[in-house]
Amino acid sequence: MIEVRDLVYEYPSKRALEHASLSVPAKTITALVGPNGAGKTTLLRCLAALEPPYSGSVTIAGLDTREQPRRIHTLLGYLPDFFGLYDDLTVRRCLTYAAWSHGIAPVHTGAAVEKAAGRVSLSDRMETKAGELSRGLRQRLAIGQAIVHEPKVLLLDEPAAGLDPQARRDLSTLLVSLKDAGMTLVVSSHILAELEDYCSAMIIIDNGRVVGGKSITVREDAKPRFLIELAVAKTGLNGFLAARGIETVESDDRHALIAFTREAAAAAKLIQDLVSGGFEVSRFGESTKALEDAYFAQVKQARA
Repeated sequence: MIEVRDLVYEYPSKRALEHASLSVPAKTITALVGPNGAGKTTLLRCLAALEPPYSGSVTIAGLDTREQPRRIHTLLGYLPDFFGLYDDLTVRRCLTYAAWSHGIAPVHTGAAVEKAAGRVSLSDRMETKAGELSRGLRQRLAIGQAIVHEPKVLLLDEPAAGLDPQARRDLSTLLVSLKDAGMTLVVSSHILAELEDYCSAMIIIDNGRVVGGKSITVREDAKPRFLIELAVAKTGLNGFLAARGIETVESDDRHALIAFTREAAAAAKLIQDLVSGGFEVSRFGESTKALEDAYFAQVKQARA
């Protein structure tokens, strides 16, 4: 769905993106992570066809952002970190304005507004002014404006910033429902805990570069992640696991994040095989922080 090739973007005093390349498959939620100032927002704006790159290319559904930016705008929704709402307009009027801005004909606007409001659970707030909504509900309204035209791609920059725990959980549920409805989502954040519940892949941006040169698969719904930790570093861990048909997400000489079954007998057999193979296992357990584990493993490998 999204293809970025050798992307370079420069500000007058700084190069923000340095030959970045990545792919995002359709109907997935991909986390775009990295420290503040790494280039995440610049990359999102390039994806949204709001910033023309210095060199390289960005294509959305086969369309080049420099050649057909207006067509791309009809295919995607974009929610920036600092978004604005018309506080004196009701939820209905905000969504109506967004629908018209995206070119939805007046005859179809009512149905589009009702559908978007239902998706973000604001159907009971249609006559409430935006300025009277809580922070979490304002975030929902902003997302509603971004999806009222039913885009194929949704780009979100720090969508959970400032939300309370319940609002963050509601946001996770909403994003998963949009993915299940067929949208492709890219969600930027520097807080991994915000992304853990709903992202299946991760792209790490650091100093304008894609760390590792590709996206990282974090989890598959049918395959929980387990972390293996060795007491003493030993080469060959990845090859040992691969020889037994075990999928390794990330690994080094002391750690491996693997996709594995929860069956106790299979876990016991794997631990026994590791020990017999000379690997001193000090920890083996299901990872409850798959995104964080994969992030630090990849960053450590890149800096080695």
